[in-house]
Amino acid sequence: MKFAIIAAGEGSRLKEEGVHEDKPLVRLCGEPMIDRLIRIFRDQGATEIVTIVNARMPEVVAHVSKIAEKTKGTACPLRLVVKSTPSSMHSFYEISPMLTDAPFCLTTVDTIFREDDFAKYVATFSKSDVDGMMAVTDYIDDEKPLYVGTDMEMRITGFYDDKRDCRYISGGIYALKPKALDTLRKCIDEGQSRMRNFQRQLVTDGIRLQAYAFPKILDVDHAEDIRKAEQFLTSK
Repeated sequence: MKFAIIAAGEGSRLKEEGVHEDKPLVRLCGEPMIDRLIRIFRDQGATEIVTIVNARMPEVVAHVSKIAEKTKGTACPLRLVVKSTPSSMHSFYEISPMLTDAPFCLTTVDTIFREDDFAKYVATFSKSDVDGMMAVTDYIDDEKPLYVGTDMEMRITGFYDDKRDCRYISGGIYALKPKALDTLRKCIDEGQSRMRNFQRQLVTDGIRLQAYAFPKILDVDHAEDIRKAEQFLTSK
């Protein structure tokens, strides 16, 4: 199984709030966020890790390039794309040619979860016959959450900007089979630019999506979120 990291955002809100490091290099419990994901993915038996970083972040490019160089010829190489993109969905599209030959798990660099929860999620997807398994959570600490509709078997029925009768929101972790990339290409061709629209289109296209509930998932968008994430990762 492959894993992928979108780390091409600007991180502008963190900069405005006094965080000097580029977002992928922000440390949680002493470890850069992008290093943490790479380590976790390797622990889950990744056959390859693909990441895209912003060309306007030379320190991030240099940092990840060193990791990629060290992994050449290993059982889990890191493949790096350096490009500035207008959205996360465009970043996903840029790395999608590297994800066509195996199931993969994709997330953004600032998505924070507990490692044991993630291990169970990956194992469940690996045993499943669904086309995709989306991480969801009923912990809501997001400015613009994407609500996820599910049936009694946790099959996903829709993605919504308003709460409706939804218990869960999207956690920003996507385990997918390569057929989902057809939907991604369609979204790009139609000029769409948000991951939530890609998720909606997956449902429209009949891609079988299962929701997998995490107790808690956080995003690091603000300086205060760094403290929250460290507290979350160190609490029992």
